[in-house]
Amino acid sequence: MEKTRRMSRIFAKDGKSITLALDGYYFSTKTKGIDETISQLPGLIGNGLDAVLVTYGMAKRYAEEFSDIGMLVRADLSTSVFDPSVPYTTGIVTVEEALKLGADGIISMTFPGASNEVSSHRIAFDLARQADHWNLPFMCETLPYGYAVTSEASNRPDVIASGARLGAELGADIIKTRFSGNKEDEEIVRLANRPVLALGGPKTGHILDYFTFVRHCMDVGAKGVAVGRNITQDENPAGVVAALDVLVHQNGTAQEAYEAYQSGHVTA
Repeated sequence: MEKTRRMSRIFAKDGKSITLALDGYYFSTKTKGIDETISQLPGLIGNGLDAVLVTYGMAKRYAEEFSDIGMLVRADLSTSVFDPSVPYTTGIVTVEEALKLGADGIISMTFPGASNEVSSHRIAFDLARQADHWNLPFMCETLPYGYAVTSEASNRPDVIASGARLGAELGADIIKTRFSGNKEDEEIVRLANRPVLALGGPKTGHILDYFTFVRHCMDVGAKGVAVGRNITQDENPAGVVAALDVLVHQNGTAQEAYEAYQSGHVTA
């Protein structure tokens, strides 16, 4: 299958994507809400979900449920799942294994500026080469200094932009990275020169705050979002997806998204 056809399983016809990240157990044993959210997947797809980002085991367990949606398989996992503050991963899934699961793309992380950055870049580069051989899209998740924002530098738009460009130079077809919330985030998209998905980040205090942030990301040029906890740990996952559809695919406002959230509830 051509890479462009697989990309069309991840991105909608408008070139944008709402991707649900369900790979949390690779990074923390305290992950919540994933299985419950998967039970609502038909409703999420109906509300505008484009793709899922999953673990190897999840792709096996929920093969039928994921058959009607784009699927990216996570190729790396944390070396310390009991301490998610440690920015180290190891590669465990090959491109061939992902393809056997029916993957439309594969993903790994890099940690520019972290003490282990070289090993993370090597994992990403090796995956990019394998993925090119099989025409499989490769998404590189670039996280300066570590998983979370732990310093001023790790959340500076110029630093994030440099990390995004590094992911592109390692061979990524898609970049997933954080956005700072500042207008200078435009530089992230410009320098990456690839479709950029804004990662979801930690669960926000009020969902309207998250919708406001997503509106900002889209305004500075993001091609969508790859979000986990702000969907899986919300009491209304289907409503969040309906709201993201307003923001990502309909170019709506944060307030319009919130109204969609309130009316978009779907029961399992």
